[in-house]
Amino acid sequence: MAKSKIREVTIRESQGSFSLFNEKNITKESYNFDGLDSLRKLLSKEKARILDVIKVKKPKSIYELSKILNRPFKAVIDDIKLLERFGLVNLVEEKTKKRVRHRPEVSIDHLIIHLKI
Repeated sequence: MAKSKIREVTIRESQGSFSLFNEKNITKESYNFDGLDSLRKLLSKEKARILDVIKVKKPKSIYELSKILNRPFKAVIDDIKLLERFGLVNLVEEKTKKRVRHRPEVSIDHLIIHLKI
């Protein structure tokens, strides 16, 4: 049996505010969200769709992913960067003849969420 990749997130409700997205010294292992709004941004329906398409259809590039999703490339790349920042997605560089493309892949199997109230 393959080893599961698990990411744990701690959410602290703090009057609906969040500051994590502006902090610079956050590592993938120390994700602590301040407020539920930040979790909503990270786990929106569109980001869930992105994760599903990456896992099932395995697109070869972010451009191909945006075509499958029928969404603008800029919107998809912004979502991918956020998912990558929080360790849910990895971008694998692949060299083609004259270009370097980034193949997205889901980097976790489970997401555990702890809620402190």
